[in-house]
Amino acid sequence: MRDVVSLVLGGGRGTRLYPLTKFRSKPAVPLAGKYRLIDIPLSNCLNSGLNHIYVLTQFLSVSLHRHIRQTYRFDNFSGGFVELLAAQQTMDGGTDWYQGTADAVRKNLRYLQQRGIRYVLILSGDQLYRMDYRRMIETHEQAQADVSIATLPVSRESASGLGIMRADSSGRVIGFVEKPQTDTELDTVSLQPDWLEQHGIESRGRDCLANMGIYLFNRDLLVDILQQTDSEDFGKQVFPQSIEHHKVQIHLFDGYWEDIGTIKAFFDANLGIIKEEPSFDLCDSVAPVYSRPRFLPPTRLDGGSIRRSLIADGCQIGKGSVIENSIIGLRCVIGPNVTIRNSILMGADYFEGHLERGTDSQAGIPPMGVGADSHIEGAIVDKNCHIGRNVRIVNESGVIDSQEADACMIRDGIPIVTKAAVLPDDWRLEGIC
Repeated sequence: MRDVVSLVLGGGRGTRLYPLTKFRSKPAVPLAGKYRLIDIPLSNCLNSGLNHIYVLTQFLSVSLHRHIRQTYRFDNFSGGFVELLAAQQTMDGGTDWYQGTADAVRKNLRYLQQRGIRYVLILSGDQLYRMDYRRMIETHEQAQADVSIATLPVSRESASGLGIMRADSSGRVIGFVEKPQTDTELDTVSLQPDWLEQHGIESRGRDCLANMGIYLFNRDLLVDILQQTDSEDFGKQVFPQSIEHHKVQIHLFDGYWEDIGTIKAFFDANLGIIKEEPSFDLCDSVAPVYSRPRFLPPTRLDGGSIRRSLIADGCQIGKGSVIENSIIGLRCVIGPNVTIRNSILMGADYFEGHLERGTDSQAGIPPMGVGADSHIEGAIVDKNCHIGRNVRIVNESGVIDSQEADACMIRDGIPIVTKAAVLPDDWRLEGIC
């Protein structure tokens, strides 16, 4: 694996995940109470024996950089690294902001042209899945491919939002349509009914192969393509063009995979983790998810009811509180008689001391956390929020999207309390609808 370099793309502005991306990049968005999205591809790399990793960043990247620096450290003898490649101006012309995924790699080609590199693995920083990339490298080598792409079998109903490929019996890609919208487009790339069965996967009504945005290139070919073209995006330009001129091979994947591109996708993916049979199982001793060790105290529960929920370290949960089907992030302070259902609380970056609480209270700002007798349902509460007593955050009117507001807004039908927001005592969601 020493001849493989992994490139994790830090993502663009993340407008569809706003307001979670108001102060951070997409890969830095918290996940499952104690992780961040970037931990998923980096953990997959480390569990696959790949420890030569570059992370390409651009937008609102301070918290992402801090998390990576504090988490992914290697000893002097492993030769491993996770290096940050932020967009920067150099003496070369046109090397400022990244214009797309391919352009981001092009502007960092010098790191790929070092000695001893044979393959380049290109990954997204905002997807949730578990994959052993060694199997993909095996597929690539056995097929003697120029490019390999990870593919997920999907139904026609799910195909309209994805890039769909057609492959021959050997797995070589022979057709591609980006986000097909009509049956005619789908017919050109759909599989024969028994194609998946012949390749060892149950079809279950699925007849399309979706692009997962995971690419493995022969290094020399990737350098040539990026130097000889001005293509800006892998999925829309580099990959379709490669099909015409090079051998592109699929690597079949039949596990859980979710592109965390929208608020609803983020919300559903998080709550899927806490099901009795989780869509993505965090308890995997063979392929764990890594994150920063924080040395926090155990969570304190003074009495109440918790059912099918994840409670992170360092929390304080008051007497009589009810928590159901929810994720409670690091350092959450929850007052007595609070009800939290089907919600995600991201927690806090620090513990608020008694002196700070007294100052906030005198200024009319509730202490950080959730005040007594509050009710939160079907919502996302970002970090460091001050929620007063008897606050009700429930979208009872069924609003899909509300106007933007500093403290709380609704996206995809989900109320979102923005980072460091202040909701005074007796606040009601109906006031912003």
